[in-house]
Amino acid sequence: MKIEYNNLYTHFVLTCLHRQPLIKESSRERIEKYITGIVNNNDSQLYAIYANPEHVHFLISRSPAISEQRLITVIAESSERFIRESKLLAGRFEWQQSCSAFSVSKSHIDRVCKYILNQPEHHRTHTFAEEYEEFIRHYQKTIHKRDGEE
Repeated sequence: MKIEYNNLYTHFVLTCLHRQPLIKESSRERIEKYITGIVNNNDSQLYAIYANPEHVHFLISRSPAISEQRLITVIAESSERFIRESKLLAGRFEWQQSCSAFSVSKSHIDRVCKYILNQPEHHRTHTFAEEYEEFIRHYQKTIHKRDGEE
């Protein structure tokens, strides 16, 4: 059955292998534009993206014709190949074999976009490890509350 209308917003966090700070500021914009193109080519829309040295945040509205799993696999494999072939880094570049994907309600899109675009300021006071732990605590708390736990 065809889905005519949808609200499928996902905040992805894609991490460099071993959380190494491999993405150079001089390559950041090219990587962001490339990922944006992949999203667009998969009938989805990118709202915000920021490539930090060891991880990339992006918020998309996904087409219902492609699963989150399939879309992030295409993004990861294609962008790895692009980074290697463009020689944007010395050595072999790889993403971690897993990533994070958080659903976002339509009412929170602006807030999440601001958060993503404000990454340089955010990481002046929070490390990536602290940020990641904060995300996990927040989303695990939400899950537990749904299950009736405190």
